[in-house]
Formats: sequence, structure tokens, C-alpha cells
Amino acid sequence: MYMEKTTWAPQMVPTFWINHASRLIMRQFEDELRPLGFGFAYVPVVRALEESGPLIQKDLVALAHVEQPTMTALLARMERDHIIRRVADPADGRANRISLTAEAKKKLPRVRAALQVVVERALAGLEPDGQQALMDLLQRVVQNLNQRSKTGPSDARLK
Repeated sequence: MYMEKTTWAPQMVPTFWINHASRLIMRQFEDELRPLGFGFAYVPVVRALEESGPLIQKDLVALAHVEQPTMTALLARMERDHIIRRVADPADGRANRISLTAEAKKKLPRVRAALQVVVERALAGLEPDGQQALMDLLQRVVQNLNQRSKTGPSDARLK
């Protein structure tokens, strides 16, 4: 096991590099999207609205896999940035239908291109087989952690 070594060397553990890569990727996504008036957090909401059309917030929460309080704050920022607009839902006066603005729709090709720049930068030098292997391994890590989340915290104690 990695942590059984006599000296603690986080950089010798794959999870250190997963975290480090994730942080760099997120920073670069934000750097590429900021000039377009987008944040990376907007992407799941934009994707859901683009694929499904106008939705109520409850449906967006489910499709974008974002918690309700987070979605409320996210939609407020997206509305401020003219990415979405809200109109009263004709079927339910208590709800709003959320849709992409025309301005946001015009930006989507540039948003996709900006995201692709980071993907290509991150995967430079990896052959398609290596990219697939990396994706398979990372999906396995996610499955392992999702399974662990269902069973609760471990009984392991640090000494």
C-alpha cells in the first residue's frame, strides 16, 4: 500500500496526480471560458438546456446532477451573465421555465472550441489507445469511489 511507507510522499500516490491534473484542467477551462463570459460550472446546465429545451429548475437539477442550493446560485450567476432567461411556466405559476438566451446560443461554438483546446492540451502526446486506457482507469476510480460513498466512512483510524 502507498501509505505504508516510512516517509509520506504524496507525489508517489496516483491520487495526488489525479487531483493535481484535475485542478490544472479546471483552471485552464476557466481561463479559456472567462473571456467568453462563461464559467465551467455552466456547462452541465447549458448542455441540458441545449438538449432538452426550456426546463424548470427541478428538472435541471436532475439532468445536470447539481444539488438544489447550488443550482439556485448557479442560475442566478448565469442569468446575471445573460446565459439563461427565466419566464413563468404556463403550466405552473410557481415555477419558471429556464432557457438559453440567443446571446448564449451564439457563443456555444466558441465555448466548445475553448473546451476542446484544453482537452487537446491535456492529452497531447497520448495515442488514442493511451487516451482510452486513461479514460477506462479513471472511470474505474470513479466507480470505486461511488461504491465507497454508498457504504459510508471506513473504520480505519490513523495512528
